[in-house]
Amino acid sequence: MNIKNKNLGELEELCADIRQRIIDVVSINGGHFSSTLGAVELTVAMHKVFDVQKDPFIFDVSHQCYPHKLLTGRWEEFSTIRQFEGLSGFTKPKESDADYFVAGHSSTSISLAVGAAKAKKLKKEASIPVVMIGDGSMTAGMVYEALNELGDIKLPVVIILNDNEMSIAKPIGSISKYLSKILAGRFYQKLRERIDKSIIQKLPEGATYLAKKIEESMKLITPGIIFEEMGVDYIGPIDGHNLEEIIETLEIAKSINKPVIVHAKTVKGKGYEIAEGQHEQWHGVGPFNVETGEFKKKASAKSATAVFADALIELATKYENVVGVTAAMPSGTGIDKLMEKFPDRFWDVAIAEQHAITSMAAMAKEGFKPFVTIYSTFLQRGYDQIIHDVCIMGLPVVFAIDRAGIVGNDGETHQGVFDISYLRFLPNMVLFAPRDNETLNKAIEFSYTLNKPCAIRYPRGAFAQLDFEPSPFELGKAEVLKEGTSNKLFIGYGAGVSRAYKTEVLHKEDIAIVDLRFVKPIDSELLLKLSEKYDDWYIFSDSQKQGGVASAILEMLNENNISKVNVTSFEYNDIFIQHGDTKKVEEKLELLPEQLVNKVK
Repeated sequence: MNIKNKNLGELEELCADIRQRIIDVVSINGGHFSSTLGAVELTVAMHKVFDVQKDPFIFDVSHQCYPHKLLTGRWEEFSTIRQFEGLSGFTKPKESDADYFVAGHSSTSISLAVGAAKAKKLKKEASIPVVMIGDGSMTAGMVYEALNELGDIKLPVVIILNDNEMSIAKPIGSISKYLSKILAGRFYQKLRERIDKSIIQKLPEGATYLAKKIEESMKLITPGIIFEEMGVDYIGPIDGHNLEEIIETLEIAKSINKPVIVHAKTVKGKGYEIAEGQHEQWHGVGPFNVETGEFKKKASAKSATAVFADALIELATKYENVVGVTAAMPSGTGIDKLMEKFPDRFWDVAIAEQHAITSMAAMAKEGFKPFVTIYSTFLQRGYDQIIHDVCIMGLPVVFAIDRAGIVGNDGETHQGVFDISYLRFLPNMVLFAPRDNETLNKAIEFSYTLNKPCAIRYPRGAFAQLDFEPSPFELGKAEVLKEGTSNKLFIGYGAGVSRAYKTEVLHKEDIAIVDLRFVKPIDSELLLKLSEKYDDWYIFSDSQKQGGVASAILEMLNENNISKVNVTSFEYNDIFIQHGDTKKVEEKLELLPEQLVNKVK
């Protein structure tokens, strides 16, 4: 959609149309909502001022990119957002050339912009990377690593800080707003450039010192001091819903030819009154009634996250040395309940997984029992800290890995498929998984007794409940749930146990089922005994095949020179798994029990 020739009135009508389209579609499909509604005017202004065909548009996390998708040829297709084989909920270059990079994790945008700016300079291309980053993403260290270099190399990058939550400007109120208007004006920017280039250099030494002190004093009473001190120009705060003001400001930022941050204040959920403001439940939503704002929730079993939170509350009530942390996901991980009940022992450290892990390593050294509660996909961001700060010293930190396995509509950036593979190789690490709610409770109890690092994984949503009696966990011990008369053996790990059970029921053959429980250390003693009775082993686990559960079993068999056992893995192949309804995704991967029956036969 070419909006270059549209006047202000037409652009404002377009903003209203974009908002309505987002409300209509997300109310049916679900998706990111309040953040993307709040970014409509900013996105329209980006497309008005810059050229998306030559200027890289980089959206941090990219959960606020829905208006961008609508402006880049995907208006009709937008009805498929986050649906199986439909549009992704994040930017994705395979969808459109207008999407510069795949994004789904936070705080990568400014680093990408720095790299893009360097590349454009080397290629002698006239281009300005444009970043839109939310204030929440500014809590991660990677942002400041990128800003540190950007302020040094001074390449032109325009960073739009979409501030819908942080109180950057509040402490100085009206004075800040007045000064920011001055700072955003063309007169101030041109005057500052002339002072920098000509006047200050020609002044006597004492006068130069005084002039610089006056400029520094102005910075001290503006909210942009931290950016200015890093060598990045700052403009703002401006009204992120005043289209005319945004366009004028971005034109200034574009002309500066240096790195600049445009600080825009916005309201989450803008345009849908029920969601406006700081309402966490409207960040990412399921289908809802547009008229009432009521969510169309289906009756469902208690989620694994809720079971974990209740179990941890019970443990923390019993033992005062139990502490915990999450990285910007308090409600998503259930830690919000513990933060409320034990505010001095449970923390949200914002989008800072590395810091979360290392700080808990220190607490473990001091005699506490820390629980690091992070989604599988986000735990990847703290990998060095797991190795360097936890495992080398063998510190008893518990990693409670939520969203293990396929997570559905968020797609390849969020699927929790790699944690077994990237943790299994680490010395001192113990890996185990519950099969249902009852064994999740047992797993939490067991984790407290371990004096070494360990990781527990559990799925998004609810476990399938099984009829097998739960028993306490013993280090490195698997459990035979059912003996069989055939030569086949089904081995399940975590939520894979229920898939093994359902497949066995559909198969209509008497097949033995084992709950592996531990993938590290693995129960070699039991498995070697089972190898004497069963020749064909089938492995069920919601994890990557490479380095996964079957791989661990094959390594054990090889070490013990067992060659007569045939191992078949029903784990995920060497691909990034796309977004969509979990059942449809599993059907495409041929992992539904009715499909697995045919494979076994």
